[in-house]
Amino acid sequence: MAERLTRRDFLRLATLSATSLAFLPPPPPDGFTPIGLGRVGTSWIGLFKEPSFRSTRIGTPARDTLLTLLSRETADDGPAYNPLWYRVPDGYVHSGYIQQVRWNPQKPVTEIPEHGALFEVTVPYTRSFRSPDPFSNPLYRLYYQSTAWVVACVTGTDGRFWYRLLDDILRVNYYVRAEHLRRITSDEVTRISPDVPLEEKRIEVSIDRQELKAYEGQRLVLRTLISSGLLDEHPLANGVPTATPTGSFRIGVKTPLRHMGDARLTSDLEAYELPGVPWVSFFHESGIAFHGTYWHTNFGHPMSHGCVNMRTEEAKWVYRWASPIIGLDEMIHKGRGTRVTVI
Repeated sequence: MAERLTRRDFLRLATLSATSLAFLPPPPPDGFTPIGLGRVGTSWIGLFKEPSFRSTRIGTPARDTLLTLLSRETADDGPAYNPLWYRVPDGYVHSGYIQQVRWNPQKPVTEIPEHGALFEVTVPYTRSFRSPDPFSNPLYRLYYQSTAWVVACVTGTDGRFWYRLLDDILRVNYYVRAEHLRRITSDEVTRISPDVPLEEKRIEVSIDRQELKAYEGQRLVLRTLISSGLLDEHPLANGVPTATPTGSFRIGVKTPLRHMGDARLTSDLEAYELPGVPWVSFFHESGIAFHGTYWHTNFGHPMSHGCVNMRTEEAKWVYRWASPIIGLDEMIHKGRGTRVTVI
């Protein structure tokens, strides 16, 4: 749960952002202590007078708009799979495409290992560029809790530190402001239940219930809602099925980040490009995986192009708990891993 933010917090954050990216919303109205910040994760959403899709729509906040979240409300009108709404200063927004975010700038790390290191975005979003220059060609926006592989820290044309990133699919470099990322530490990725034998761990996914369960022997250790693939009559050009396949599998590849989508260089925010998808555990040869999700929170409802979308912190739990074992400094690891059953 996000920490509550006072008006003073918002004013302090606005001061911090003045020298970097002015993307913070205005402070909350007098008398309100907000529960946090929310980022719009799709092209646009409806802003409603009441917490109901049947209410009067009074606005359409666009992608990456930051909203001051004043409170949570569970609406009688639902939808049933996700009845959570947020009250914002001007009305109500459904939570399905709202990512709760923080503004947490970091002290740059100037010493980067030769092979690179894993980092995480700690601000609502940061723009990447082809050069360490805010006036160079822009590329993707990287989003809160997405991950990135940093290979160097350099001084940009603006005199600030920038990180050089390596795209894990395209194998090209681009740059982001260093204070917008933090290095992942070894204690964050230590194994969970390392003494439990490989064959005693298993994962079960129910498409009907949109649910994942993880077991150690007969003991249930995780139960959560997921978003599986949404069936599309027109398969993707890359051949990956849009409906999550059923059957018996094993996790065979793990990576802390993956550029998903069409995998092309672009500055188009509406392109199907998802760089830095975090905590990825592949269990199907076509590229189907468990992974963290920063673009929606409609868990309990099919949403994906085939993968099993999870809350980022829960995908990270699976990543740490399941086999094969991957080290902090590895970008990818293959091996015979944890059993997965999808029904």
